[in-house]
Amino acid sequence: MKLRIVNQSNNPLPAYETVNSAGMDLRAYLPEGPVTLEPMQRGLVPTGLYMEIPEGYEGQVRPRSGLAIKSGITVLNSPGTIDADYRGQVCVILINLSDKPFVINSGDRIAQLIIARCEQVEPVQVEVLSETERGEGGFGHTGKR
Repeated sequence: MKLRIVNQSNNPLPAYETVNSAGMDLRAYLPEGPVTLEPMQRGLVPTGLYMEIPEGYEGQVRPRSGLAIKSGITVLNSPGTIDADYRGQVCVILINLSDKPFVINSGDRIAQLIIARCEQVEPVQVEVLSETERGEGGFGHTGKR
């Protein structure tokens, strides 16, 4: 499957870093210079990329684990969704959860992109749902151990 991309940045196209990588790195495109995220500040970081995701698929924008553990930087709406019919610039909402300012430079790898199959369903209103062993058990219902 091909992912058609218009690249208006001087960054390389997203690519898998290893043979079995699930995600491709997205890079910041900041032609006007670096951006600093102060502690607890969020920002919309452009990539300079425009994509044509195939029908029946979505793009999932996820955090990079190294940025999260080393610098406290994560994707705020994780995972962010890029719909197959969206043709605007891909941007990433980052947040700085650390206690130190974080500088983003053009070309920095800021997130990862996963292309995943997705299906649409037809919502149907009913009066009763089928029963399961779990039932209404929600958050933490299975205990700690």
